[in-house]
Amino acid sequence: MEDSQSSSSLVLLPPQASFLQRTLERLSSTQCLKFGCDQGEAVAVVALQRYMSERTDGPDELLCNYSYDLTVTDGVWRVKGLLHSSLNYLVHTNTLRTGRDIFISQCCFVFSERTLGHGYICIENLRCGAGSSEVLPRINDVSLLPMLVRYGMERSVLLHSDVPLQVSRKHYLPLWNNDDPEGDMWISGAPSSDAVLDVSKIMLISTLESSFGHTLKYLPLLVKIIHKSRLRYYGKFGVKKDCPYLAYFEVADQSGTMSLVLWDELCPEFYERLNVGTVLYLQNYKLKQSYAKRSRPQMDHYRMKHYNSVEICLNPHDPSSLFTVVSPKSVQPQWGLPDVSYRFISRSELDKLADNFACDVIGLVTFVGRVERVRSKERYWTYRWVHAVDGTSDHPFILELFSSSQPEIFNNICPMTYLVCTQMRVCNVTGSQPYLTSSCETEMFITGYHKGQPYVSDPRVKNFIQWTKTLKDNAVLQKTAVGGHYSYPHSQPMFLQSAAGQVPLIAAADLKRELETLQYREHKRLAFQGQITAVQFLRNPKTSGAEETEQVSENDDADSHSSPSQRLPSPSSDGTSATSRKRKIQMSKLGCKKTNEKEPEEEEANPALEIQLQEHSCGHNSGQAASSTPSWEGSSWPKQHQELSEHLSRGGLHQDSIRRRFTFDEKNALLQWSNLQPSRWTSKQSAESVPPALCSGYYQLTILGINKQIAVDAAFLPVVSSDDPQAVSLPQGLHDNTMLSCLCSGFLCPLTGTDDSRERSLPEPEEILETASELEDMHVVCVLDICHLGEDKLEVLINKVYKVTEVSLN
Repeated sequence: MEDSQSSSSLVLLPPQASFLQRTLERLSSTQCLKFGCDQGEAVAVVALQRYMSERTDGPDELLCNYSYDLTVTDGVWRVKGLLHSSLNYLVHTNTLRTGRDIFISQCCFVFSERTLGHGYICIENLRCGAGSSEVLPRINDVSLLPMLVRYGMERSVLLHSDVPLQVSRKHYLPLWNNDDPEGDMWISGAPSSDAVLDVSKIMLISTLESSFGHTLKYLPLLVKIIHKSRLRYYGKFGVKKDCPYLAYFEVADQSGTMSLVLWDELCPEFYERLNVGTVLYLQNYKLKQSYAKRSRPQMDHYRMKHYNSVEICLNPHDPSSLFTVVSPKSVQPQWGLPDVSYRFISRSELDKLADNFACDVIGLVTFVGRVERVRSKERYWTYRWVHAVDGTSDHPFILELFSSSQPEIFNNICPMTYLVCTQMRVCNVTGSQPYLTSSCETEMFITGYHKGQPYVSDPRVKNFIQWTKTLKDNAVLQKTAVGGHYSYPHSQPMFLQSAAGQVPLIAAADLKRELETLQYREHKRLAFQGQITAVQFLRNPKTSGAEETEQVSENDDADSHSSPSQRLPSPSSDGTSATSRKRKIQMSKLGCKKTNEKEPEEEEANPALEIQLQEHSCGHNSGQAASSTPSWEGSSWPKQHQELSEHLSRGGLHQDSIRRRFTFDEKNALLQWSNLQPSRWTSKQSAESVPPALCSGYYQLTILGINKQIAVDAAFLPVVSSDDPQAVSLPQGLHDNTMLSCLCSGFLCPLTGTDDSRERSLPEPEEILETASELEDMHVVCVLDICHLGEDKLEVLINKVYKVTEVSLN
């Protein structure tokens, strides 16, 4: 081990001291430590926590406005440290994650300049280990390991509590979105009050509007919660506020309904205690004008007056609001509070409903997609697709479920569970069956969470339960699936560039940028025009094990002797930041390469063989001969390939792209696989790996941009069975199974299912590829689904191909 000062300043430690002990002791005598490559010891990441940064170090707000604290252990101690912002990209790609070993190669100690007796380790360089952790199997309960702090700082509350190391921030955000409660400050399960309430002098909601602006103090309110929104985080970079949260509730009494807003520090204390059906006695509240642009639940079925011009505000101060959660047994009928009402629909009714109609649904889950993320300005939304059946139709409900601030439910939706979703909105789209998307007021409930909910007495819910008693578990299990690639709604029959909501048509250079900046589980659908120049059929998807490689911080070698200030991201001569350059280096390792920068031995390589060899090196069957790969390439492709400025070699189908059949024995492993990486490691996390998916093969296409400068590889996995969740609502008109018709339709014809007794009559890949010559010099628009699967795994899949004759130029 080496440090940045002379060896005479080192503190001698007994040989039995743990790695973290030795490191912290050495940091007591020197500000910065560097470790030789052969001296670093493995430590495991057991927590990775995100919060708003104090300052930004780069031009991209989304990348640089957040800091990360990570807690590591060597099996003896735990240490909490700050990840240097130049390493944030390792989190963004899920390369640095909980449950994985890392090797720290450089760190320093940072003293707080605003707080006495506070400081922390900053990890400036690290290497991520490959495969399973060697440290964690020795630990039964990581929370029992003592927290190691620097001598003299043992009494620092910040180092021992669940708050960020940078003292200007007071709480952590969820790792992958801003909507879920995160950390120890969120309180749940507090008992309600049985106190006797004085309800002789109360106000009615109907009188609040007319009283607004005429008094500073209002009489108490007695109301029932009939709707609850997700949490809303309104923190912004550069604006310091301890707890910038709010949540909306719709409350009602006998005279009408009105919005109630829970502000700031009251959210962690009360948000999880206040549920639909809860009765509140409110004092010291404020009224303010309503925020006009916010969404609202649809409540027409209550047949009550809605007062939308003002809203009730519960504040932690100025004044400090007082409210009592009334015990259900203390609620009196004479108070006249309305019952919570629902608007459940059946699947058979869905096709007749208007767009944006709000409804409630209950169904038996048959498919659960993986959790993905979509970028929205400076933050990410997390969502997943779910299918649920209710016995009234041959088609399932198709549900697009965004996080509803209920992570314990959202992450545990699985096949064979009863799912209730409230305040879903109908989406009618051309070329697909209608689906339901969640709103800001949607709540979800699964088996284990239904008890005590107001909807359990609804007649439609009772009818559904009776229907499920007629089912046989084994028969339903045969039609279940979890995870993998899923994209909905299907692309429209005709590509209309000017249509609202159409997939954006992007330039080749923009596609390169999108691939480079994509973050973990971020999904996008893009359109790219050009021509298909090569197609081949590959027998096996990439295996996860073959793709497990050690990830190294890009400045391990170049910056091994630089000072901390020299390692901060700084503009280069070409205007790009060090972090941006580092990300580009990483992306080049993933397959983005300049075609004119070949290795000497590649100069005379056959392009088609080169692609095949790339796939072979990424985990394909090594026993498969090159000649056994059915393929086609355009006559001009060899020459065009040599003239490319860049070939984005993103082809291949990953194991994570393929759905798995659900089984109860593998439930925990499948849930873990389809959910996002957790921010905290526990010994309860399944060590079981998800079994490899059975996949007969897929097509890999090379698409040459319309200006013939950039090409991209993409995988095409046609639907072959009606039991595939992706087959639901797929237009299934007969076609002739040419390569072009398969790409345009997305499936092979005819689709078969598990109940079919006849022999499969699907064409072989060789037969389909015999027709690929039709693609020669054809101008097409390709709709691509792209998703970052973590580390170096990028999913680029063909969603649909349009001939230019099917494209509207208006």
